[in-house]
Order: sequence, then structure tokens, then C-alpha cells
Amino acid sequence: MENTTGTDVTRDRRWLGLFAVLAAMIMNLLDATVVNVAAPSIQADLGGSEASLQWIAASYTLALAVGLLTGGRLGDMYGRRRLMLLGVAGFLVASVACALAWSPGVLVSARVAQGLFGAVMIPQAFGLIRDLFPPAEIGKAFGALGPVIGLSTIAGPVVAGVLTDADIFGTGWRMVFFINLPLAVFALLAGRAALPRSTRSRGMRLDGTGALLGGVGMFLLVFPLVQGRELGWPAWLLAVAAGSVAALVAFGVRQARRSRAGDTPLVELSVLRKRSYTSGIAFTVVFFGSIVGFSLTTGLLLQLGLGDTPVEASLTMAPWAVGAFFGSGFGATMMGRMGRHILHLGLGLMTAGLVWVYVVLDGADAGLGGWDLALPLLVYGFGMGMIFVPLFDIIMGEIRDHEVGSAAGLLESFQQLGASLGVAALGTVFFSAVGDRPVVGDFLDASRHVTLIALALTVGAFALGFLLPRRAREAAHGAPEPGPESGAESGAGSGAEAGSEADRGRERADAEPPVAAGV
Repeated sequence: MENTTGTDVTRDRRWLGLFAVLAAMIMNLLDATVVNVAAPSIQADLGGSEASLQWIAASYTLALAVGLLTGGRLGDMYGRRRLMLLGVAGFLVASVACALAWSPGVLVSARVAQGLFGAVMIPQAFGLIRDLFPPAEIGKAFGALGPVIGLSTIAGPVVAGVLTDADIFGTGWRMVFFINLPLAVFALLAGRAALPRSTRSRGMRLDGTGALLGGVGMFLLVFPLVQGRELGWPAWLLAVAAGSVAALVAFGVRQARRSRAGDTPLVELSVLRKRSYTSGIAFTVVFFGSIVGFSLTTGLLLQLGLGDTPVEASLTMAPWAVGAFFGSGFGATMMGRMGRHILHLGLGLMTAGLVWVYVVLDGADAGLGGWDLALPLLVYGFGMGMIFVPLFDIIMGEIRDHEVGSAAGLLESFQQLGASLGVAALGTVFFSAVGDRPVVGDFLDASRHVTLIALALTVGAFALGFLLPRRAREAAHGAPEPGPESGAESGAGSGAEAGSEADRGRERADAEPPVAAGV
């Protein structure tokens, strides 16, 4: 078959190809959120310690963070269509392994596989959409992403609660992973029929050693936070943390050497010399660590502490997701006009929501009801959603064209790392406060502690926001003000090597939205 690009191959089937890409994105979004509701049921069935529960949640985002260092590059080397279909197939197999897991260790291993295949699958999405649609119609295609992403974010916790409680064919929590099967099968069949074949980049070599160093550094950073409490915080964990620093430094040195030698690095280190960008990395880690860790512990409070069923817990947390959905629309509409002020407005609402949550928890007893948290979580979610769309474009405001792919990919990787650190750190605080023989009051105390930490992290992100560029990347470069569809394009890029104007344009279009991490 002729190897071609563009929309000629799929003119009559391009919307089918778009639906295949959307199905893959939905799988990623669902699997980033379902565990927050299903985790207590998983622990009750499989057993395991609190640390294993944290690993079940954190292993997916940690593996995704590591894999994103190379996922986009693999698409450039071997073709986006091939890598998308490979990622979907692998994600399907890993999802079945999750559903059939007989121990926490097996489930964690399968979640790691999910994350790695997700990192192969997701970076191809936006380049494929650009290949499918001509410029006159690409706005419509990207315009479909916002509702899909928003609705998937809302549906994730609710679907997890309903499926777990429904206990279909006796599967219980396992159905939250089996649900990926029809989505993956559709994505494979539709993708094979409609996705265009793309030209491979010749002469590119993958820096496997660099990716390994980055992965080791990230794992050693998360490990002490998750396992420290269970191990009694032994002194040798300091050596593990030092090993993380050493591995990440070695990663940076290797990237610098590859740049000097004329090889393509995984990361353009020049971006790290920009204060606005490095501040953006810190903002991303703090912001996503706070919301993902707070989300997990809220689900644990509702089910383990207050005795809610999974579906009751998911409905209690639904106002959070609804707020995020509408907040995302507001942020996309106003980002061009407000610039980074939209971030501070969103963080202000998040702060107010967290203070409200703390007041509710502080005055609560065993009779705390889910609706007591509905309005505070709605406010918190609306503020959070306002930040999702403009965040990456603002952080990238001072990045040059030839740095876009590398800078966006690194930022997306740090987003996932931040999510893992949030689960590890806030989860450990929660379980340390709960103790070994907890009663309802202990869970409420633990949630108050986590809420205060999340509040402090949100205030920290507010301060870091002043170091970010004043305007989003598109506005800074004189392009039309971004709307919802252009906002959907921002985020993690493929890391493709830049050169010609066409290459740089492709890098901008390959960006992945930050919301892909899920909440």
C-alpha cells in the first residue's frame, strides 16, 4: 500500500478516524480517574497495605510520566498510525490484566503497563487529527475535544462507582478495567480503517539510556514517599532520595552531551534556562500534585471513613467534575483576554473552595453527608477547570518555535510526575493521621490535615503564577486569541526534531492537553 499523508487517504472516513482517536483519549482519561473511587473496593478484595493502594493509583501516572519522554519520538520514528494502534492494543491487554489481577502486586504491574502503552498512544493523537483534517475543517475537529474531555472527566468517577456497585456478573471493581475493552476494540477497528499513514522521520535515534535514567530518577523520587511510612522511615531511604538526584543529574548531563554531539536529545536543555518555563514546571508539579492527591484522599474519606458505597462517593464528588467542566469553558473563552490573571482567578476560587471544605470538615461528626461537600467541591472544581486549558499555553509563552516540542513534552511528563507525587505525599499524610485502628473521627482529622496541605500548595502555586509569562503562547506570537478548540491543542508535544517551518508547525499541532491526566 502506498505510504501517504494528509487527508487524501481518509477523505470519506476522517470523522471515523477522529472517533478512533477520541476513544483512545477517553480510555486514558477514565483510567486516570476510576481508581480514586474504586480503590477501597480493590483493597477490600485483594488485600494489601495502604502503600499498595497508593501504588495502584500512582503507578499509572508515574509510568505515563516516564513513557512520555519517548512516546512522541517513537511516533516520529515509526509512524503515528502504527504507534497509536500499537498503544491501543497494548492498553487493551494491560486493562484485561488489571481486571484479572489476583494480588495488589499484579495489579500495580498491570497499571504500569497501562501507563507505558498510554504514553505510546496519547502523543500521537493530535498529530493524527491534523493529518486527518484540512486546515479549513481542523477547528471543528479540535472543537469536539473539549466536550469529550470534559464529559470523560465527569463520567470517570461516576462510571467507577456505578460499575463497582452494580457488580455485573460478579466482577465488582474489575469492570472499571473491563470497560476499556469495547473502547479499545472500536479504536483499533476504526483506526485501522480510517487513520492516515504518516511519513517516518529518517535518521532519528532513540535515546534509550537517557529515558532509563529519567525513569529511574522519577521512581526513586516517588518510592520513599509511598513506602516510607510502611517501612518506618529507615535511614537508607535518604540514600534512595540521593540516588534520584544522581539519576536526574546524569539524565541532564547526557542530554547536554547529545546536543553538543549533534544528536537529538529527549529534552532541549535550553528551555530550562528560561525562568518562566522552570517556574511553570514547578507550578505544574505543585498544582497537579495538590488536586490529584486531594482527590484520592477525598474518595478514601467518603468510603473508608464515612461508609459510603462507591456510587454514593462518586455522586458526592460529581459536583467537583461538573465545576471543572464549566470552568474549562470559561478558561478557554477568557484566556486570550486575561492572560495569566485567569490562573490567579482560578487559584483564588480553589483556595476559597478548600477553606470551605475545611470549615465543613472541622464542624463535622459521624453525620457528615455528601451534600455538605457539594458546593465547596463545585467552587473548587470551577476554579481548577479555569486553569486547565490556558495553563500550558501560558507556561510556553516565551518558548521559541524550535523548542516547542521538547518543552511541551517535558511539561506533560512533569504533570504526570506531579500527580504521582501528590498521591504519594498526600496519601502518606492521610494514612499516617488515620492510624492503625481508625474511627470516623480519625478519618475526618486526616482529611483536615490533607486539606490544609492542599491549601498551602494552592497558595504556593498562586505565588509561582507571578513568575509565569503574562500572555499565552498564541497571544504572545500575535496569533488570533485562542478559543475552546485552540486551547484543546495545548500541552505535551511529540518531542519531534524541529527544523523547517513545516516541522515547527507540526510540533505545535502535536501538543497534548494538560487535562489528559484526569483528576
